[in-house]
Amino acid sequence: MPKPTKGPRLGGSPAHQKLILDNLAQELFRHQAITTTFTKAKRVQPLAEKLISKALRGDLAARRMVMKHIRDKEIVYVLFDVIAPKIDKERAGGYTRIVKLGNRKGDNAPMAQISLVLEGVEKKKVVKVAEKATKKAAEKPTVEEVVEDVEVVEEAKAEEVAEVETAEAPEAAEAAAEEKAEDAK
Repeated sequence: MPKPTKGPRLGGSPAHQKLILDNLAQELFRHQAITTTFTKAKRVQPLAEKLISKALRGDLAARRMVMKHIRDKEIVYVLFDVIAPKIDKERAGGYTRIVKLGNRKGDNAPMAQISLVLEGVEKKKVVKVAEKATKKAAEKPTVEEVVEDVEVVEEAKAEEVAEVETAEAPEAAEAAAEEKAEDAK
């Protein structure tokens, strides 16, 4: 026995609720966008997504399963032969979009528009950022290169210090050079 949904149903009974959702899905495929209450839009979205997934399969068994929910053969034809080819094959779900519209004037019910998403899938920015980071990391010097550069700089500083000492005190420099020569022997 199927578990009933929590909270109040859209219709008076489970059978009436099923009919309401089937009719909403049928009108969504007929017009490619419908305006309804936000609650009904949220409830019809999973059904519409499942029917579109079956239409993307395109075989006879899928067509018969869709016919259980949509009894109008023209709408089934539209779904399988018009809508399904327009949907990008790389898209893994998310075939519908719900946009909130505000509240209805008469009873202040929140309204929404549910529509089919027929645009292609764009490459995510996360992948682009990762590619940039990889390129930037490739341009950065390695640890060994940095250590070599530091050693070269230290040697250059030591030579500059030696030159400055020789310029200031030639006698002290000569004595230091003699000490180095003696240490080397």
